[in-house]
Amino acid sequence: MNKLLIVGTVAFDAIETPFGKTDKILGGAATYIGLSAAFFNVKSAIVSVVGDDFPQEYLDLFTERNIDISGIEVVKGGKTFFWSGRYHNDLNSRDTLDTQLNVLADFNPVVPADFKDADVVMLGNLHPIVQMGVLDQLTATPKLIVLDSMNFWMDCALAELLQVIKRVDVITVNDEEARQLTGEYSLVKAAAKIHAMGPKYVVIKKGEHGALLFHDKKIFFAPALPLEEVFDPTGAGDTFAGGFTGYIAQSENLSFKNMKNAIIYGSNLASFCVEEFGTARLQRLDKDEVHERLQQFKALTQFDIALEQE
Repeated sequence: MNKLLIVGTVAFDAIETPFGKTDKILGGAATYIGLSAAFFNVKSAIVSVVGDDFPQEYLDLFTERNIDISGIEVVKGGKTFFWSGRYHNDLNSRDTLDTQLNVLADFNPVVPADFKDADVVMLGNLHPIVQMGVLDQLTATPKLIVLDSMNFWMDCALAELLQVIKRVDVITVNDEEARQLTGEYSLVKAAAKIHAMGPKYVVIKKGEHGALLFHDKKIFFAPALPLEEVFDPTGAGDTFAGGFTGYIAQSENLSFKNMKNAIIYGSNLASFCVEEFGTARLQRLDKDEVHERLQQFKALTQFDIALEQE
């Protein structure tokens, strides 16, 4: 069974949308990635840090899904990373109300010995120095390294971010971040510039408008499934990343054709994530539901057309 190493935050979130609000609930990039990747036949581990205020029931949730938690450091007397945000009516933009780094401020990742030869590495959204610290601990070259980042690191740690980008095979960013990173408005031009930075594959996420995959002048577009209700978009991008990397790790196929399948699997799982607050929908999701919605994606994107020749 292939190994998937996941690096990112395990956190508390407090979320407010036009449909309601929560107190502290389970959140964090690595949380969403791990729960999403757990739908595939892979051996995964999370590298992160929490305080001793982090409930045991959340750690049990990971282990119940065969996620190795030996790389999650629990800091005695420490407080877990906390983020609070309020989404606007369109759910495409949000305001951060509070960010408390807490134990994350001094986080030095330690990769479990059993995962230093991981086949696939998913570098979730964290400081680029932390991401590089993980890559430096690996004892074998992974088959695939995937990086997720955000505009915050482009603003305050661009030099370090560019060093990480050189070392990865796939980068996932949203359209706004792709434009900021490259200075190009055209996403085709932006992807070409990011290719030149190192990654073989560039995934540009467009929220409710789907995702684009770029590789060697080839482009694939995956739509987002039109949903009757979008309740909370928090974690959708990380859920997408977990589906993408989980599928790749399971299938052991790094071709462009298979990457297209991975984009669909990631989009499929992300479509469930947004239906309820936080990780609630992912926690009670079953494989039959996942398969049924995959059929909807297939119906949405598949068509036959007769091309007449002049």
